[in-house]
Amino acid sequence: MSSVVKKRKINKDGASVDVPKTKKTVAPAAPARSSSSPEPEASEKAGDVEVDAEDVAPKTFKDLGVIDSLCEACESLGYKSPTPIQQESIPPALAGRDLIGLAETGSGKTAAFALPILQALLDKPQPLFGLVLAPTRELAYQISKSFEGLGALISVRCAVIVGGMDMVTQSIALGKKPHIIVATPGRLLDHLENTKGFSLRALKYLVMDEADRLLDLDFGPILDKILKVLPRERRTYLFSATMSSKVESLQRASLRDPLRVQISTNKYQTVSTLLQSYLFIPHPHKDTYLIYLLNDFAGQSAIVFTRTVNETQRLAILLRTLGFGAIPLHGQLSQSARLGALNKFRAGSREILVATDVAARGLDIPSVDVVLNYDLPPDSKTYIHRVGRTARAGKSGHAISIVTQYDVEIWLRIEAALGMKQNEYKYVKDEVMVFKARVEEAQRHARNEMKNLHEDRGNKGAVLKGRRPAKPGKRGRDEMDKEEG
Repeated sequence: MSSVVKKRKINKDGASVDVPKTKKTVAPAAPARSSSSPEPEASEKAGDVEVDAEDVAPKTFKDLGVIDSLCEACESLGYKSPTPIQQESIPPALAGRDLIGLAETGSGKTAAFALPILQALLDKPQPLFGLVLAPTRELAYQISKSFEGLGALISVRCAVIVGGMDMVTQSIALGKKPHIIVATPGRLLDHLENTKGFSLRALKYLVMDEADRLLDLDFGPILDKILKVLPRERRTYLFSATMSSKVESLQRASLRDPLRVQISTNKYQTVSTLLQSYLFIPHPHKDTYLIYLLNDFAGQSAIVFTRTVNETQRLAILLRTLGFGAIPLHGQLSQSARLGALNKFRAGSREILVATDVAARGLDIPSVDVVLNYDLPPDSKTYIHRVGRTARAGKSGHAISIVTQYDVEIWLRIEAALGMKQNEYKYVKDEVMVFKARVEEAQRHARNEMKNLHEDRGNKGAVLKGRRPAKPGKRGRDEMDKEEG
């Protein structure tokens, strides 16, 4: 049975009001099952769905049951057609199923869970309707932007609740009863325990995004506490790049009769539009070859991944000295500095982001053309997450790794896990060495700048005489969502 509904928006009091003229026929979402409800028929429990991304026939968002106002929002955001994870997740989500979504980075997971939630919100608007849990602050802000973009025509209200920001300001935002809360687990639990009048007892939808990363960052015990105060009568979506034993346990504890949608069957698969290659070079010449590569891709956006905070800072200085618009991103920057760096990169005022792996997961930077692994990642999983910053949503992209004599063993392990031998990036050595003298001059400048930077930090952060530094221990909730640099 289907019903005709008018296009509506949500007013500031949380009620829905009609917007005339446009009509759309959609299937109503199935009501939430209680523990006493009968089990669904076998046809409803259709089992897991495994899909080869290349075998999914193109559809429109309207074909999936998405209402007109949300289809218009998708079009305005440049979503031309649903990605495979969206095609397979949205219809069962609209029908009321819990979901586990397993798909590669950059596959469109956010819209896959945001669209069903927004459509349900429009049908029965209420404050504190949906909660999305994310592992890092940057990802939380990005998810919130996606909800606001997709929900622009229906006036959706979102609040971002993450560590490192003022608790009082966040309490005021929660007091305004947003429709959607996007939060990191530690700070959300702080508010659940300490903010007077804040409760999620009426919550209708829960999403755990990047669930494998949530558990890698030791959020498991905090998630358990949050789940205990949420209503059982809710829809739950869990999205993850991988299905580890920890994620399996979380799924059993939080979802009921979920449909598993798996787009990529290869644990270490990369998208088909990604062109991957490597350079095997002597370690002392890494900077020179990096400059050669960036010149090869002049005018295109790039992320350069490094292993340490110091190297990130040094390379950013070196690149700026040579005239490149580079900006660093790592875990030791303040929250406002990190957001500022991301915003400049997204806006195109800086075309090169030099980053530690703090940027490798979840950040929606839609137009990255090239990923350069200046330092190889420690394992295949991190490699997949890094190169997932390019070739997103059907676009092509390049990922190039610099391999030195000290990296051969780890590079062979990465290739083995990917199940492919990569091609060597073609270059002419004489053309590379043209940059050598200028790079060496820039290296000297960068070393001096780094020395001054460390001296400034030492003066500002000197330990008081006779006072022992604090012993390292477990990170507080406010630190857990930073992610290490």
